[in-house]
Amino acid sequence: MSIKHEVEIKHFFEQIAHRYDLMNSLISFRQHRRWRKQTMKKMAVQPGQIVLDLCCGTCDWTIALAEAVGPEGKVIGLDFSQRMLAQGRAKIVQANLQNVELICGNALNLPFNNDFFDYVTIGFGLRNVQNYQQVIKEMYRVLKPGGSAVCLETSQPALPIYKQIYRLYFKYVMPCLGKLVTNNFAAYDWLQESTFKFLSKAELAELFAANGFSQVAVYPFAGGVAAAHICTK
Repeated sequence: MSIKHEVEIKHFFEQIAHRYDLMNSLISFRQHRRWRKQTMKKMAVQPGQIVLDLCCGTCDWTIALAEAVGPEGKVIGLDFSQRMLAQGRAKIVQANLQNVELICGNALNLPFNNDFFDYVTIGFGLRNVQNYQQVIKEMYRVLKPGGSAVCLETSQPALPIYKQIYRLYFKYVMPCLGKLVTNNFAAYDWLQESTFKFLSKAELAELFAANGFSQVAVYPFAGGVAAAHICTK
C-alpha cells in the first residue's frame, strides 16, 4: 500500500492516537524512551531556552524538553493531529507544566518568525511528512543563529543478519501488533512502509548539511535501528 496524501496520513494518526503510546512501547521494547533520554544528554538543553518540538504527537519529548528548560523557559509542541495533541495535553496537565503551548499546525509551513528558537526537535515524525527537505528548511529558518536542530528517527541497521530480522519484524510483526492493539492494520502497515522508504543515516546527514546546517553529528542507537542527528545553524 502506498499513502500519498497528507490527509490520509493524518487520518491514520487520528485513529491510533488513543493507543499510540502503548504501541510505541511495544514496537521498540520501551527503548524509544532510552533513545530520547540519550539524545537529551547530547543536546544539553539549558534553563530559560525556547524550544519547538515538531510532530510532537502525544508530547513525550515535549514534556522532557519543558522539564529541561524549566519555568523560565518555554516549549511549543506542534502537530497536525488534534487527537494526538489531546492525548499530549492530558499528560501536560497531569505533569502540572505551565511552560508548554500546543499548536495544531503543519511542519512544512511553520507559523513562527525567523531566528526565534534555541532548539527545534522532531522525534519519529520526519519520515511521515511529504517533503523532508521543506521541513528541514523550516527548522533552519526558525532557529536562532547558533541554535540546534535535532532529529530522532528510525533508521536501518547495516549488519546483514540483524538487518533481515529487523525488516521481517517491521514488515510483518508490527502491522499485526497494530491490528491487535489498535484494530488498525493499515496505519501500522503505512508506518513500516514509511520507515523503509526513509533516508539512511548518511543521506539524512547530507540533507541537513545541504540546507545550511553545520557540525552534523549522528548518534546511532541499538545497532542502527534508530539514530539522532544533531546539527547547528
